[in-house]
Amino acid sequence: MADKRKFYIDGAWVDPAAARDLEVIDPTTEEPVAVISLGGQADTDRAVAAAKAAFPAWSQTPPADRLALAERILAVYRRRNDDIAAAMTAEMGAPTDMSREDQAGSGSFHIEAFIDAFRDFQFIRPLGDHAPTSMVAWEPIGVVGLITPWNWPMNQVTLKVIPAILAGNTVVLKPSEIAPLSSMVFAEVLDEAGVPAGVFNLVNGDGAGVGTQLSTHPDVDMISFTGSTRAGIAITKAAADTVKKVALELGGKGANLVFADADPKAVVRGARHVFYNSGQSCNAPTRMLVERPVYEQAIETARRVAEDTAVGSAHEPGRHIGPVVSRQQWDKIQGLIQTGIDEGARLVAGGPGLPEGVNRGYFVRPTVFADVTNDMTIARQEIFGPVLAIMPFDTEEEALRIANDTIYGLTNYVQTQDGPRRSRLARQLRSGMVEMNGVSRGRGSAFGGVKASGRAREGGVWGLEEFMDSKQISGWDTSAS
Repeated sequence: MADKRKFYIDGAWVDPAAARDLEVIDPTTEEPVAVISLGGQADTDRAVAAAKAAFPAWSQTPPADRLALAERILAVYRRRNDDIAAAMTAEMGAPTDMSREDQAGSGSFHIEAFIDAFRDFQFIRPLGDHAPTSMVAWEPIGVVGLITPWNWPMNQVTLKVIPAILAGNTVVLKPSEIAPLSSMVFAEVLDEAGVPAGVFNLVNGDGAGVGTQLSTHPDVDMISFTGSTRAGIAITKAAADTVKKVALELGGKGANLVFADADPKAVVRGARHVFYNSGQSCNAPTRMLVERPVYEQAIETARRVAEDTAVGSAHEPGRHIGPVVSRQQWDKIQGLIQTGIDEGARLVAGGPGLPEGVNRGYFVRPTVFADVTNDMTIARQEIFGPVLAIMPFDTEEEALRIANDTIYGLTNYVQTQDGPRRSRLARQLRSGMVEMNGVSRGRGSAFGGVKASGRAREGGVWGLEEFMDSKQISGWDTSAS
């Protein structure tokens, strides 16, 4: 890997203008694994200037050439998959098997899906038969600032960088300063694939520094951010004075509606989803709403899943979960678990403290609460740890009311064999995504939410259009099309 204190700007690894170093901590060992430099205003300005200078030529590059570049990126990424995975294991604690197959694997999945979507993308489309000389043109926005999180590094980096550059934009990426190493390997991938100088740039930094600098920069035309709702609000305010486009993919507090006729694996599936990635997924179904006739049975099943979920070193193979990303995150989760106890929820499994036999690392016990009410803190706040809150309901209407009673609206889940009920709930649940009976979103679907979960759409055709402006053209020469 390139020197971790360098930035990738204008097609080269360069020294920062003013070094301010930060240790990257391995959450399994609590030991530093790298030292990076955090950028300052001069570094941000240099990266933005490189992107701005590269934009005119890149935006006019034929789509076929941009597509060929994405195909080269995919080939190099696949070859470097294990290097990217190793970086994520060290920086954010994803166990080796999960990191290689799911964390790094999500990147190649998204690159391939964008290639497929882009291949048939129409940049100029007729408005309709009623207006034969009216066209809609989709054009790149300009210089795009990309701010990505630590919980799914390559998932989010590829969901932003690939469609942005395919659309003809030039970009400046600021990965999370907690987990920057995989993004530096990704920069090497793009460099080897032959991305033109200035089209992709990487500057490490924190939110208060480089994040704010990108959000307020007059030469940045768009910010795409994934992270907490609190930070998304701050970015929106910071970007307002320059009237740039802001796309936000934020937190979630998904409800999982389990009816009495749900399939036998529904509760197991839901609990495992909550504990997956050590609970650090914005679309985790952390509120399990269970119809009362099967409520106690579901609690017992969830307890068994929690107790059967192994917790161990991220550097070991296996299907266990690893640590959470940082001491700060561990402390937050511990505080919320204790709050759940103090507010009267029934602790069924797990609880505060380190798992048995563990004396270092940011490990959290898979935790299940029952008899939760929707006004409790653990039902309102996004915990971002392996903590499941279970609550009963008696009617479909009550379940719907509880599910929608949240500031968030990312993903909701429904478990029932009643087809008409599924269809009703799918339309009435206020969220950007609804998954039912364990069926995942189809290839090419967009990922995104509503309300405080943000309203970005990432993936597929919608993910390409997110990084474009539409232009309405009247009087088009139809003989030339």
